[in-house]
Amino acid sequence: MDEGETGDGSDNRMVTGVRAQRRALRADPATVAVDVFVFAMKVFLAFFALWAVVGTIVLQVQGEGLGADSWRDVVVGGLATGSIYGLIALGYSMVYGILGFINFAHGEVFMTGAFSGYLMAGALFASGMWEANFPLAFVIVLIGAALTSMIVAITIEKVAYRRLRGAPRLIPLITSIGVSFFLQYAVLGLFGGNIKSYPQLPVGLRERVNVLGFQVEGSKLVVIFVAAVSVVALWWFVSKSKSGRAIRAVAEDREIAGLMGIDVNRTIVKTFAVGGAMAGVAGIMWALLFRNIFFHTGFLPGIKAFTAAVLGGIGNLPGAMLGGLTLGMFEAAGPTMMASLRWAIPTWVAHTIGAAALAGAVRGFLRFRQGHVRDTGSAVGWMLVGSLFALLAFTQLPGFQVVIPGTSQLKDMIAFLVLIGVLMARPAGLLGERLALEERG
Repeated sequence: MDEGETGDGSDNRMVTGVRAQRRALRADPATVAVDVFVFAMKVFLAFFALWAVVGTIVLQVQGEGLGADSWRDVVVGGLATGSIYGLIALGYSMVYGILGFINFAHGEVFMTGAFSGYLMAGALFASGMWEANFPLAFVIVLIGAALTSMIVAITIEKVAYRRLRGAPRLIPLITSIGVSFFLQYAVLGLFGGNIKSYPQLPVGLRERVNVLGFQVEGSKLVVIFVAAVSVVALWWFVSKSKSGRAIRAVAEDREIAGLMGIDVNRTIVKTFAVGGAMAGVAGIMWALLFRNIFFHTGFLPGIKAFTAAVLGGIGNLPGAMLGGLTLGMFEAAGPTMMASLRWAIPTWVAHTIGAAALAGAVRGFLRFRQGHVRDTGSAVGWMLVGSLFALLAFTQLPGFQVVIPGTSQLKDMIAFLVLIGVLMARPAGLLGERLALEERG
C-alpha cells in the first residue's frame, strides 16, 4: 500500500466518522443534550468548588478569614454532626444492602429514640439522678433510646415490610414514606407540636475541655466518642459474630443463604434491630448537641443521613460512616467557603482559565472529528462548554466576585450540592456500592 492509498483511507475513515457523529446527533439529540447538560454541570460545580477553596486559602493568608479557634470549632462541629449522620446512615445502608429498598421511615426511628430519651431524661432529672450521677443517667437514657428505636424498627419490619418482599420496589418505598408520616403524626398526637427540651447538661459538658492542647466542647467530645465506640461495636458485630456473618450472607444472596441453613427472616429482623439501635444512639447524640426535639426532628437529619449513605456508597457500611463525616464537614465548613467567593478573581487567573477552556474546546472538536459515536455527547460538551467558558473567562471573570449574604443559612443547600457533585463524578459513591447479587443484575 503506497502513501497515496493510506491518505485516501484516512480521509474515508474521517468522513465516515463525521457522518457517524452527524447520524448520532440526528438519531438521539435528547441523549446528546443530556450528556452536554451533565458535562456543563460538572464543569460549573468544579469551577465554583475550586474558586471557594482557593478563595478561602487566599483570604486566610491575607488575614481576612476565620481565626484558628474558629476553624477548630468548625472541624469539631463538623465531626460531631457528621458522626450523627453516619450513625443514622448505617441503618439506611444495612436495610438497602439486605432488602434493596430505601427505608424512608428510618429518620422517624431516629426521632422516636430521641423522644424516648427525652422522657427518661425528664424522669431522671426529676429524681435528681440527672445532676447527682450524670454518667449513669446518661447510660440509662442511651440504652433506653437504643432499645426503643430497635423495637420500633422491628415492628415496622414485621407489620409493614415483611408482606411486601418480592413486590415491585416502588411498593415498599411508598409504604416506607407512609410509615414515616404515620410515626410523625403519632408522636404529634402523643406529645403535641411544641418543641421539647432536654434537661440542662452538667457544667462539664457545656464547657470546653483540653484535648491534646485543643479546647473542645465537652458535649461534642462525648458525641464523637460515643459514635466511634458504636461504629467499632457494629464493625465487630458484622465482622466477627455469627449473626453478623449471617447478615452478610443474606445481603450477598438471600436465596443461597437460605439454602445454607440461615434463617433469612430472623436475619432481616436482626438487621432492622441493629440499624434501629444505631438510630436510637444517634437520637441521644442529637439531643446532646441541640437539646430540642419535636415531631419533625427526624425528617431533615433522616434525609441528610440518606444523602450520606448514597455519598459513601449505598450498602457499604464504612462508606455510610465516611459519607456522614464528609457531609458533616462540608455542612460546617461550606458556609465559610461559600462566603469566600467574595475573593475577586485576578486577571491572570481568569485568562489562564480562559486558555484552558479554549484548549478544552479544541480537544472536543478533535474528538468530534475522530468520529467515535459513543463520545458524541462528551465531545460536543467540551466544544460548547469550553467555548462558553473561554468567552466568559476573557470578558467577565477578571475581577469577578460574588457576595452572598447569610451563607450560614445555606448549609443544607451546600450539603445537597456536595451530594450532586460527588455523584456526578463518582455515581457509585466514595467507597462504591455493595449490593445483593440480584441487585447487581
